[in-house]
Amino acid sequence: MQGTVLGEGLPQQVLEMASLARAVFGTKLCSVLLYGSAALRGTRPDSDLDLLLVTEREMTQDERLQMTGRLLALSGPVGCRDRRPMEVTVFSRRDLLQVRGRPGWQYQYGEWLRQELLRGALPQRSENPDAILLLWQAGCCHVPVWGRPAEEWLPRFSKEEIDRAMERSLPELLSFLKGDERNVLLTLSRMWVTAQTGELCSKDEAAARVLPALPGRLAPLLELARSAYLGEAKDNWEGEQQAAQELALWMGRAILAMLSRAP
Repeated sequence: MQGTVLGEGLPQQVLEMASLARAVFGTKLCSVLLYGSAALRGTRPDSDLDLLLVTEREMTQDERLQMTGRLLALSGPVGCRDRRPMEVTVFSRRDLLQVRGRPGWQYQYGEWLRQELLRGALPQRSENPDAILLLWQAGCCHVPVWGRPAEEWLPRFSKEEIDRAMERSLPELLSFLKGDERNVLLTLSRMWVTAQTGELCSKDEAAARVLPALPGRLAPLLELARSAYLGEAKDNWEGEQQAAQELALWMGRAILAMLSRAP
């Protein structure tokens, strides 16, 4: 198939990822999109680069091996100053067709998996309600990098479907809190805003909108997460883990209450 790499304004890592995807998948590659903070409001100091790939058929084990080996070199470990961390998710066209009944993806690379991948693990197809949220976010705001227009294949979701996916995703998100406090609290903030309004906004904007609703003793923790995300502070959660857990659980209950009241 024919496709165009849109190089103007795109980070070099994104262009290299598009070249990698074309080398691995060849004519099986349908599209490459950049979504997330880089597409929504621009990258922050510690933002990931979030990429969504669509292929015409399921991945082979050799393709998983090639993708993983190359991404371990292309993506920057957390804290790396030269390369941003990357999150790369691959959907097949079949995954997209069945996403409502069996949400999941073919492959997902993220820096939280680095040590496991260095030991030889390969990401496999995973069923996960986050697939619906990821595709919805990409549909709300994305930058085409290569291939067919996203409108040809991105599913459209109702507010009810998004609410149900958030409800199903909450337990797993909360389980990741220890060691990833900043990201979990900011993701909860984004869920909060979406549950209230149906809108997608950046993590720092979401946190600013949630802060006035928090109990006074817990609000400084979310402000810390927001400031660190913007590069205005360094977040050290040592000694604050119990309070962060209290805040996360409080926010989770509030989100569930909003979702239960949704029409």
